[in-house]
Amino acid sequence: MSLADKLKEELNIETIFNIKIPGVSEIGIKESVVVTWLLMVILLVICILLTRNFKTKNPGKRQIAVETAVTWLQNMVGGMLGEEAKEYTSYLTAILIYIGISNIIGIFGLKPPTKDMNVTIALSVMSIVLVQIAGIRKKRVGGWMKSFTQPVAIITPLNILEILIKPLSLCMRLFGNVLGAFVIMELIKILVPVVLPVPFGAYFDLFDGLLQAYVFVFLTSIYIKEAVE
Repeated sequence: MSLADKLKEELNIETIFNIKIPGVSEIGIKESVVVTWLLMVILLVICILLTRNFKTKNPGKRQIAVETAVTWLQNMVGGMLGEEAKEYTSYLTAILIYIGISNIIGIFGLKPPTKDMNVTIALSVMSIVLVQIAGIRKKRVGGWMKSFTQPVAIITPLNILEILIKPLSLCMRLFGNVLGAFVIMELIKILVPVVLPVPFGAYFDLFDGLLQAYVFVFLTSIYIKEAVE
């Protein structure tokens, strides 16, 4: 199979099953949606198991480890947001965990949801909507609308256009990097099929996947900080 055929197969997001709604045509449920549901169930079960029997006094090793991990994540994300936007820490932390796990789930033989552009578009739109909501909550509607005329009124059309450019940038960066890692790995397998694919596979499946999750959250936090300034 050629690289082009493999790429086409990788981009093909299969429909797992259809949901019939009376009076409406069938709704196809894609593989990326099913994998996302699976991730949600796994994360929910893990959270329930890890947080069982928590104590306010004399916590056990498990509780200390969980609280340390959660505090570290919240401090990292909260540090990106700054004091004025810390209320959005929980949302961005959840997005960081979801994208991070989605990017590395290929290790277990599942297709990462982030290889579906519909998923990356949805994540990007959610983030930019949150950015605008943060701006409205901080500046009120009048101040938010006035911010499009800053620093000078003549660039107002560009500031409005930026609302569309930012989610497109987030979407294509995440989708492109995940897809680019696949292409590079296939080229390495063709050129050096024995030794190199193992360490490079570990890099792209683990480090690069987690890095892309961090970059997505980092950029979103910058946009939120700009909106509330």
